[in-house]
Amino acid sequence: MHYPLIFFAFIVFALCIPIMVPTLQFLLFLSGTLLFMQTLAEAATCSDCFIHSRAAYYPNSYENGTDTGRCGYGSFGATLNGGDVSAVSDLYRDGVGCGACYQVRCTDSHYCTDKGVTIVVTDHGSSHNTDFILSRRAFGRMAQTTDAAASLIALGVVDVEYKRVSCSYPNKNITIKIDENSDHPSYMGFVVWYQQGRRDITAVHLCETQNFACKVLDRSYGAVWTTTSPPSGPLSLRMLFSEEDGDETWVVPVNNIPNDWKAGQTYDTGVQVNS
Repeated sequence: MHYPLIFFAFIVFALCIPIMVPTLQFLLFLSGTLLFMQTLAEAATCSDCFIHSRAAYYPNSYENGTDTGRCGYGSFGATLNGGDVSAVSDLYRDGVGCGACYQVRCTDSHYCTDKGVTIVVTDHGSSHNTDFILSRRAFGRMAQTTDAAASLIALGVVDVEYKRVSCSYPNKNITIKIDENSDHPSYMGFVVWYQQGRRDITAVHLCETQNFACKVLDRSYGAVWTTTSPPSGPLSLRMLFSEEDGDETWVVPVNNIPNDWKAGQTYDTGVQVNS
């Protein structure tokens, strides 16, 4: 076979395309451009894509979560979101992931629904290479029927897919609960409840309302923020909310923390986030 001749003929044909069929060349260019733009659009919405993983459930008889989760929610965390809660492994992110919501659905169409269940992260842990250890209630709610739920429970560990979604707490503002170990006025710790949306709290400042002097709080663990020698007088918060794309927004609560704050008390901030 005469390869040089074939190669020469191909070059001549390629060079003649702009002269012979300019419309065809333009259509091919336009088609490629549209395909490239579609690929970029799909990449931009990757945060809405499901990720494959595995899930187990808490090996106890309780329907809800645990009272001792690593996010610091205590007994509140066991019943948050109606008890549809979960421990996570890598998604814990050194506590930043506490309070995040995920849609989790098992992949066996014989047992599972397309909707799955929406859970709130309240703990840290893994089992059998899983990303999620769901409450027993949440694990069963991935199933189509009561019988299917029993079958899932019997399996113990199932393949799932998940994505992050917005948390929703109708008629609730962001609330803080002063940690039981707090000691007025020398030590303060608190945990954040009812954070809507899908952003992370990555920094918290505690400020005096009179002179606006602020102190940066430490993330002690999970969703617990602490400081020694907190500012005196009525106090206000500054919370930094960060998005997955890097955008950051400071949120300032409407309500202040009273001067005589007490361990174990809850305080409504008067604000909520919705994105």
